[in-house]
Amino acid sequence: MGSTAAAGPADRLGFKPGMVIQELGWDGDTDDELRVAIENTVDADMVDSEYGNDVDAVVLWWRDDDGDLVDGLVDALTDLVGGGAIWLLTPKVGRAGSVDPAEIAEAAPLAGLSQTTTAAVSKDWAATRLVAPKTVG
Repeated sequence: MGSTAAAGPADRLGFKPGMVIQELGWDGDTDDELRVAIENTVDADMVDSEYGNDVDAVVLWWRDDDGDLVDGLVDALTDLVGGGAIWLLTPKVGRAGSVDPAEIAEAAPLAGLSQTTTAAVSKDWAATRLVAPKTVG
């Protein structure tokens, strides 16, 4: 039996072909394998902060020294469509720049987000899914 792509990290993030994924906080330390897997899964390049249109999800790379996490999360909401998710990617505990999970738990509600799940997507990075509460409209 051959392995299927269904078990890939981008699939664990819930990404599907045709989705528009915005990537924020990219730097030399980000996981290129994960980036390629995401782009292969959605069959497109990720877009950056200059995109200016609605996006289905945001991949936010964040390190402890990147500034105020609440501000980073609020900025990440700029182009996100209702019901979309922010995947906050932080260095795993014990790695340089790791972010205390308590800080994420504290910052998410201040940015108007709920923390839903975490996913194993990379040997060096932890992924936390944050969503804006559904609005009744």
